[in-house]
Amino acid sequence: MAKLVERLWRGLFSRKGPWRLGGVVDAATDIPLALEKHNGVLVGSTDHPKWIAFDCPCDTGHRILLNLDPARRPVWRMTSTNPLSLRPSVDSVEMTRRCHFVMSNGQVLWVREHRRSRREIPHGR
Repeated sequence: MAKLVERLWRGLFSRKGPWRLGGVVDAATDIPLALEKHNGVLVGSTDHPKWIAFDCPCDTGHRILLNLDPARRPVWRMTSTNPLSLRPSVDSVEMTRRCHFVMSNGQVLWVREHRRSRREIPHGR
């Protein structure tokens, strides 16, 4: 029974990919308005990455921009580009929505909902 629940959980709360790095631009202003599905865009260069931008896997249309420059905080790392892996997890909180996930080996694994402060913030799915 536990394996069935785990398999259902993974099926419901993962997004198929594989996610990958789809392009590189010089500046954040050069990020295209429309990105291909499951693609991130690197700002900077592969030798000196500054940011990564991608549309959130929750499919509600908001964009995620993560800092990759270790001189600034908070910072994420790209551990691979094709398929895309990011560390640590992404936790995007907007007015009434929370999208918390891990991107590993091109797949998105959603983190279970949990309380933040004293109010519930709906999950990004």
